[in-house]
Amino acid sequence: MKNNSLLSILIIGVIVVAAYYIVQTIRQSAQAATAPFQQVNQANQALQTQVSNLLNPTPTIIPDPVTYINEVRALARLETIQYSIEKVITGELNSGTFQALFGDKILFVAHGTVIAGIDLDKLRPEDMRYENGVLTVRLPPAEVFIATLDNEKSYVYDRQTGVLSKPDPNLETQVRQVGEQEILKGALEDGILEQAQLNAEAYLLKFFAALGFPNTIFVDDIG
Repeated sequence: MKNNSLLSILIIGVIVVAAYYIVQTIRQSAQAATAPFQQVNQANQALQTQVSNLLNPTPTIIPDPVTYINEVRALARLETIQYSIEKVITGELNSGTFQALFGDKILFVAHGTVIAGIDLDKLRPEDMRYENGVLTVRLPPAEVFIATLDNEKSYVYDRQTGVLSKPDPNLETQVRQVGEQEILKGALEDGILEQAQLNAEAYLLKFFAALGFPNTIFVDDIG
């Protein structure tokens, strides 16, 4: 009876070992069968990546490691107002009868910043007078310090070229220059200099009061 039990256990052990090796053999065979397809998929993905890079290339920008500093100046500017302006600019070349063939048109959205204030470096000793407890100050006129495009917010909205023409590389540059000029013009027309002067007086009124001159007046002519 014991011999029969021992024989049964031995047979079961052989069956388990055989089943394990059969399963392992099947797995190896399946992996060997699917390996070529995996290689094809990997090659296909690599090819798609190369085609995507070819159709949508990423520009390589290498700045010169040498930096040239042309000028360094000490400034005493009081910035008192900032404008953020958006302007739509249209540029066209060959916009006549043959525009459909040779034309080039660009619609550019210019977003820029204009900053104004007064230059305290131009304030001279004779522009200030203290008399009878009153401080009289003649401030330098307000001026625009910065008028520039914001390249991150400015963009080409639309570009149309004729069938037989190519985009003019100088057209966008010219449109950007006009956009910057128009942004400055818009700020000046809106009265940025006048508001900059008022803001400067309001700020300096508090500044002089903190220094011990509570009675301060601003004049155009010291007299």
